[in-house]
Amino acid sequence: MCERLGIRIIAANSAQAKGRVERSHGTHQDRLIKKMRRKKIRTHEEANVFLREYLPDHNRRFAKAAARPEDYHRKAPLVAELRNIFRLETERTISNDWVVRYENRWFQVQRQSRHWAPTRAKVTVCEWQDGSIEIHYRGQKLGWTEIQAGQAKPVAQPAPRPPKQRKLEPAVDHPWRKSYQTMRAVGRDRPVCAVVGGAASATP
Repeated sequence: MCERLGIRIIAANSAQAKGRVERSHGTHQDRLIKKMRRKKIRTHEEANVFLREYLPDHNRRFAKAAARPEDYHRKAPLVAELRNIFRLETERTISNDWVVRYENRWFQVQRQSRHWAPTRAKVTVCEWQDGSIEIHYRGQKLGWTEIQAGQAKPVAQPAPRPPKQRKLEPAVDHPWRKSYQTMRAVGRDRPVCAVVGGAASATP
């Protein structure tokens, strides 16, 4: 998130480098907690309302004027840009039935959408603080419907192939196994048969 905002994180490896931040935190941990306790603030909503008046007053009393008038602060991003930054992103794989599993929840991806993702593809599941979820594939938002476990649409199976025919081999004494010379010799030894009403013939 800091990288997208253009913020470079500089780790402080010494107590002196962290002294300014620690002193500020120590002041708030002491002063802010006591004031919230006196006002009997017990919820996050009440604390946020109190901070809107506490922080300006604290800065007015303890802030120091800058040495130079130049302002080097960057322009604040738009609300839409911040929404695309302050979120949790998790990579998931689409199953063969176009289902994405995330945090023990199942999301049926709509293949009829304009930007559909193929099976076994990598998608990004985005979750915000309010619990809203989006599924993105190559920067495009996918449509989905949450389903219960075991309700995934079955995948169309390919038609079964016909069974292979068993190769039939001729018997040992089959004529196919005899040579041409043997069959010709047997033909010469056969007697000539007379056919009634026809000419005499012999098996070659």
